[in-house]
Amino acid sequence: MDIWISIGIGLVLLVVGGELLVRGAVASATALGVSPLLIGLTLVGFGTSTPELVTSVTAALNGSAGIAVGNVVGSNIANILFILGVSAIIYPMAVNPRGFRRDAIMLSAAALACMGVVLYGRMSMLLGIGFLVSLVSYVVFVYVQEKRAPDEAATVAEHRAEDAPKGPRQLTLSLAMAVGGIAITIFGARFLVDGSISLAKTLGVSDTIIGLTIVAVGTSMPELVTSVMAALRKHADVAYGNIVGSNIFNVLFILGSTSIIQPIDMPAQIAHFDIWVMLVATGLLVFFARSGATLQRWEGGVLLASYCAYTGYLISIA
Repeated sequence: MDIWISIGIGLVLLVVGGELLVRGAVASATALGVSPLLIGLTLVGFGTSTPELVTSVTAALNGSAGIAVGNVVGSNIANILFILGVSAIIYPMAVNPRGFRRDAIMLSAAALACMGVVLYGRMSMLLGIGFLVSLVSYVVFVYVQEKRAPDEAATVAEHRAEDAPKGPRQLTLSLAMAVGGIAITIFGARFLVDGSISLAKTLGVSDTIIGLTIVAVGTSMPELVTSVMAALRKHADVAYGNIVGSNIFNVLFILGSTSIIQPIDMPAQIAHFDIWVMLVATGLLVFFARSGATLQRWEGGVLLASYCAYTGYLISIA
């Protein structure tokens, strides 16, 4: 029971901390005059990915590569198959062709880079630096492109900023909220990682399984809330952009930052099976989005059913 309490406290603190961080960061940036475009491209994606980042770093420092890497790979799988599937069922998603081509290329490149590192067997500090440089270059490229020739993709980024939770207007309070959110997230990650490691030992399963399931879904809660709320508001473009951006951030930012702090040995199980599931999920997303420029409800149903099958398989082998 103590194990589940620790995991539960950790998940709650991660969700609360991530929410406060997004509110504080967006409010601070708005008060400082940062454009909605830049806020939507950077702060919203960074804020919703903070639970994954802090959890992976904490797990890596604790010597649990299974949770650190499983969290990233599992979150990307859950983002596409579960969260995007649910969001598309709520409201079909129109996809901007120009923005889709650019983002799909980067999403696919990030997925292939993750596969390469997993198959190589180790994420070094040098590779981590390369991942972070790639992410910064991509964000700068998108920002400059949208400033020069704004289109629907710029509107999507601005909608993401508008849909983000609102914080206090006073700069001092908003900064304090952001800092407090980071602190709460760090405490939450400690509870979650400790509880997850204990749970894996108690159940006699690998910590990779726990990282791919409980931890991955738990740390993806901010993306779930953001995407579902966007779908309910009929801002389906925001839900789609949120998932694509989050998956790019997860690989390039979270794996990159984690390996700079603590190089990671890749778990064999992920190399044998789960990385391929992530690649197939990414391929499905690209195919569905390209096939009709809209992610239909039935396609969302296929994604959700695929996640149920994947989770059922993980439970069966555990």
